[in-house]
Amino acid sequence: MKIAFSTLSCPNWSLEQIIATAQQLGYHGLELRVLDNTVLELERDRVKIGEAVKQIRDAGLEVCAIDTSCTLNQPTEEERQAQIEGMRAWIGLAGELHIPLLRVFGGQNKAGSAAEPSEEEVNTLIAEELKAVAAEAEQAGVTIALETHDAFSSAYRVARVLNKVQSPNIAALWDSMHTYRVGETSEEVIHELGSRIAHYHVKDAVRTTDNGWELRLLGDGEVPVDDQLTQLKLLGYDGWISVEWEKMWHPEIPEPEVALPEHISWLSTFLPTLESIRLEQ
Repeated sequence: MKIAFSTLSCPNWSLEQIIATAQQLGYHGLELRVLDNTVLELERDRVKIGEAVKQIRDAGLEVCAIDTSCTLNQPTEEERQAQIEGMRAWIGLAGELHIPLLRVFGGQNKAGSAAEPSEEEVNTLIAEELKAVAAEAEQAGVTIALETHDAFSSAYRVARVLNKVQSPNIAALWDSMHTYRVGETSEEVIHELGSRIAHYHVKDAVRTTDNGWELRLLGDGEVPVDDQLTQLKLLGYDGWISVEWEKMWHPEIPEPEVALPEHISWLSTFLPTLESIRLEQ
């Protein structure tokens, strides 16, 4: 398993500082979400993304993913079609730049009247959006990964969507915190998603007295990251472990100068302990 960090972790850093830190700390790659303190947008940032990818690769690092803002649960056909076109555009760029994976969101549940579609109907609508781009993703060699996030934090729900889309290039991104937050064990996530897990976001957190969550340095929270990584090893997962330290959204948490060394130190200490584990038959 190779280790990356998302640029969400260090929104105020220059690309040069991001690259230098990754090299110095021993990260193998980067996941692109933010550059120059701004969330990436395809049309505005196309040239910037291409230049960044070249600079990262010239430094001997890999670009493991681009995290798009595509959010598939939309109330109208017109808005859903816009998400399809957005995914198509991102697939085109990812194929051109040889980026292996694009993250997409399911999104929040839409509040409304009793006439609103049921959860399973929404799952079907999202599956149809993913089906619409599956062949293009396959041709481009790009995986579209639906993240366990928002109303789709449950691996069970993400699996219900993916089971409707028979494509090797439509997969799941396992966010370590969100499946735990909704009460799913590591074993349940593996049972539901299995080999369709294409990417893993690692983060740690604790539940607060108001039933919210506070991000913590890896190993200082209650998310069973050690068990999750063990289950991934048993599965035979050989994808990326990507540190998603959400400094962009939570400026109060420790600085990346603290968090990024701590995360790779923890992972570099723990991961070798998994080497003796036999893969499940």
